[in-house]
Amino acid sequence: MNSVALVKHKQNFKETLEEGLDGLGGFCDLISPIIIKPNICTINDDTGFSVTNVEVIKALAEIILEQDENISIKIIESDSQSKFAEEAFEKFGYKQLCKEMQKAGFDVATVNLSKSPLVQIEFIGDYFENPELPDVIVEKGYFISVAAAKTHYLSFITGVLKNLFGVLPRKNQAFYHPKIDEVIVDLARIIRPSFNIVDARVGVEGWNGPKTRRLDAFILGRGAVSVDATMARIMGFKPEQIRHIMNSYNYDLGPIDPTVVGESIETLAVEFNPPRK
Repeated sequence: MNSVALVKHKQNFKETLEEGLDGLGGFCDLISPIIIKPNICTINDDTGFSVTNVEVIKALAEIILEQDENISIKIIESDSQSKFAEEAFEKFGYKQLCKEMQKAGFDVATVNLSKSPLVQIEFIGDYFENPELPDVIVEKGYFISVAAAKTHYLSFITGVLKNLFGVLPRKNQAFYHPKIDEVIVDLARIIRPSFNIVDARVGVEGWNGPKTRRLDAFILGRGAVSVDATMARIMGFKPEQIRHIMNSYNYDLGPIDPTVVGESIETLAVEFNPPRK
């Protein structure tokens, strides 16, 4: 968990991800099911980079299946105020991806967490007390958070930690906004992602724009805090400014100052404007 790979995008998603994985020594031990959480935050991606590109998920799935063709992959998302998960899966190509992979004999499927059975877990956090969460989230597996690099008016940035907010099955997710930092930290403690990826080819100012800034990078790592802290620095921010990063760090979710392999932060950094409340 002490290293983050910072990779210049090579125009080929699979090649770029493989380079980052090689720098980190691979996934370590993959456990079925692989649970992949892309950032599908809206039905209308106004920038073209606010939603995780399905081709990134396709490349990730291909790398995983080359290691174990029998492994199960579940691509998850919930309904939210700005979308219905099933409609978004269809619009952004996730349903088609799963059809193609199933036709090739692989166990790859989308899961709408808002339609999944709920399981109560024993957990006392900063916000939640013994919450009910979708069964997919609480089962033992290998969880991968795949985020887009963005600022956010509520959480300052939205990276692999904020991406976990999308596992909450309640459509009216604004219900949690007054305590969003506490909610993010609790979800990070419950899920403890095994691997984290930020598609930072183009960073977005605001959760859905309108401004974008080209970074041409991918950030990969096992520690969610480490990946988001690196993303913050590339965007010209200090991780210490961002409450949910620092609170997650206090719960041992990765070092705040990881070793960066590959490219340097300085060579890829682009200054973003702080989000407006």
